[in-house]
Amino acid sequence: METGFKMLARIIKFLLENKPFVLSTIVFVLFFGIVTSPFNLGLDFFPKSPVAVDAIPNIGENQQIVFTQWEGKSPKDIEDQITYPLTSNLMGIPGVKSVRSNSMFGFSNIYLIFEDNIDFYWARTRILERLNTLPKGLIPEDVTPQLGPDATALGQVFWYTLEGRDEQGNVTGGWNPQELRSIQDFYVKNALSSTKGVSEVASIGGFVKEYHIDIDPELMRQYGVTLDQLVQAISRSNQDIGAKTLEINQVEYFVRGLGFVESVKDIEQTSITSTNFSPIYVKDVAKVSTGPAERRGILDKGGAEVVGGVVTAQFGENPMGILQDLKKKLGEIQPGLPS
Repeated sequence: METGFKMLARIIKFLLENKPFVLSTIVFVLFFGIVTSPFNLGLDFFPKSPVAVDAIPNIGENQQIVFTQWEGKSPKDIEDQITYPLTSNLMGIPGVKSVRSNSMFGFSNIYLIFEDNIDFYWARTRILERLNTLPKGLIPEDVTPQLGPDATALGQVFWYTLEGRDEQGNVTGGWNPQELRSIQDFYVKNALSSTKGVSEVASIGGFVKEYHIDIDPELMRQYGVTLDQLVQAISRSNQDIGAKTLEINQVEYFVRGLGFVESVKDIEQTSITSTNFSPIYVKDVAKVSTGPAERRGILDKGGAEVVGGVVTAQFGENPMGILQDLKKKLGEIQPGLPS
């Protein structure tokens, strides 16, 4: 005990006798604290290297996800033809500790758990190499496995919804789920995806707009048109064709065939075949309209259906810094939203 008191007394004596050293140490600690502080202290003239701050610390495993979609197939078909072959093939990747998987209606998820000492992005590279060198015929030809976003299991840092509001901030009507989903997919999502540190922005809720072609079997029989002819005609019509150039009066003109579908009328005017030099159009055998794509879930908020998104942070990024940048970005895109 006496030795401890003597040591403490020496330290106190040293600090009292060396005030410049104590002052410089305090200044250094304050400066280092301001530089690494995750909060906005209004001292922008200081260099900033804030520590990462998250509401829920990432204590998850070193995990990567391989997602494979095969629409319309049963869980048994997904398991036999996709999940099991891929799982067996991916087990041989170096550093893999365990492989977990599940097969659902129309898609498969495979979770690869790596050892903790394996680098996150090194693991992703090894998975991509293995997926690019899969044996031919291992899985169906029209199926393409995809690597999940470069985020952790706790990477969801921001949820938001799109709602119509009046000048007083009260929720009002006037927007259907399809309009809100289009705004989310083509405006809000793209803007937030460009924020630094964001890995993915996933859309939830609403209706995805698509073209619907309701065929009339009796009219198809009368005109002698098959379903395969109808599908091929629509597929061939929805594309642009590039040709050569023409020089007229020393001016060069590009020759192009414009065929991308932009409206219901474009599909209706698509020629399927011809009989006695008279074209048979899609509108002659089918009714074309716009409508929502099939869906299997909604986003509910307070008992009402809304449209929203989930922002996922990249591995190793500062969640608090991402949230601050997202709020700034939302303020920038707010004037561009319809009212």
